[in-house]
Amino acid sequence: MFETLSDRLESVFTSLRGKGRLSEADIDATAREIRIALLEADVALPAVKAFIAAVKDRAHGAEVSKALNPAQQVIKIVNEELIAILGGETRTLSLAKNPPTVIMLAGLQGAGKTTLAGKLGKWLKGQRHAPLLVAADLQRPNAVQQLQVVAGQAGVDVFAPEPGNTTGQADAAGAGDPVAVAKASIEHALRVGHDIVVVDTAGRLGIDADMMAQAVAIRDAVQPDEVLFVVDAMIGQDAVNTAEAFRDGVGFTGVVLTKLDGDARGGAALSVANVTGRPIMFASTGEKLDDFDLFHPERMASRILGMGDVLTLIEQAERTFDADETARMAERVLGSDGELTLEDFLEQMMMVKRMGPIGNLLGMLPGMGQMKDAINQIDDRDLDRIAAIIRSMTPAERRDPKILNGSRRLRIARGSGTTVTEVNQLVDRFGEARKMMKQMAGGMPGMPGARRAAKKNAKKGKKVKSGGRAGARPNAPALPPGMGLPPGFKLPPGLSPDLSNLKLPPQSD
Repeated sequence: MFETLSDRLESVFTSLRGKGRLSEADIDATAREIRIALLEADVALPAVKAFIAAVKDRAHGAEVSKALNPAQQVIKIVNEELIAILGGETRTLSLAKNPPTVIMLAGLQGAGKTTLAGKLGKWLKGQRHAPLLVAADLQRPNAVQQLQVVAGQAGVDVFAPEPGNTTGQADAAGAGDPVAVAKASIEHALRVGHDIVVVDTAGRLGIDADMMAQAVAIRDAVQPDEVLFVVDAMIGQDAVNTAEAFRDGVGFTGVVLTKLDGDARGGAALSVANVTGRPIMFASTGEKLDDFDLFHPERMASRILGMGDVLTLIEQAERTFDADETARMAERVLGSDGELTLEDFLEQMMMVKRMGPIGNLLGMLPGMGQMKDAINQIDDRDLDRIAAIIRSMTPAERRDPKILNGSRRLRIARGSGTTVTEVNQLVDRFGEARKMMKQMAGGMPGMPGARRAAKKNAKKGKKVKSGGRAGARPNAPALPPGMGLPPGFKLPPGLSPDLSNLKLPPQSD
């Protein structure tokens, strides 16, 4: 979503990096270019003015003039002000002292409230809560049925005593009273034992008095601990106007951005927190129920400036990779008792695929912002072709690819719908990857099998490299074995196919 803004800011900073000292004119020109970039990204004018004023005030001060590298200091200032305009710090839900905690969702129709209710319910369940989704949108056709389906997919309970609008008419008679449904849901949650209640309310295509009155009535009936304003990040400037109307009419404690995976310019995300004074608490980045998490201003600012988002990558890996399975795989891959097989590799590849598109994962790595065009050329269907090739092999062939003669490779190619050349490429690159894994066993301190491999190589008279610079921490976390890109996976020129050596910073508590 922020690709255009990122490109513009990158060009601004590139011109700065070549200068040893920054004059007043340089700072003013930089501020002017940043202002244009923000306005082109559809950021609200009040937010742009506040941002540029803060950047110029700090850039003209001593922290830049006395810096050894003024250009880097300006980039640091822009990063810190981006974090500030996005809300400053991560804000979590405020839980009630006496359950249940009541969360009310509000927003326009089409913003994705019902789907978001399912995402939030699944996220809360993962946080060891027992959420209850409440179908209080009785006006939109089949909204109740949609919430029931989403709740079933998320594995959470739903409270839907009224059928809602099933006729498709704008004002269906007998749809039920949403205020009564919301109020009854609290009693139901207390009786059944749910500690969090998520109330899905109705929206309209635009702001009107009836919608506001109903939202206020539901708010007064359930006294929510959190009122989350759900806004479509793709609607641009109108998102700010709508947010202000809801803030003044209903009041909300936090913002949820949906459709952050879209191709809009992203101005809403940079505007709504600054203009309304309410923090962005959650972000939805895709259509799947798992594409939802807390909003981290510092991580978003880092991605906008092309610095990557390694912490989010680590968290995705931790959610996807089972700890015991990863340890077992690491022992097998890097230990001296066995070696990587195509069966192991297929399992690793499926684990990586569950984390999301390869292009998105690469985009979270530092420095990859300069390779956007190459990353956009990555085709995830290559993973499916590789999986088809491996699954067309017999168990013996997967364990020992050396037995693959010409006739076997022809049979595999026909069975997988590929060519013999593609089979050959996979086998050859897999052999190279297996050799690399063996070498890593003696060069990665702290990994399973490293000590045994070092002793084994010592007996053969081989010198093993330390695998890290002097003073490096021996247990610095690295990507899980499955995070290495698949042998045979086609990367565009300029992208390194080997991420297995990447050292990641420790995750903060």
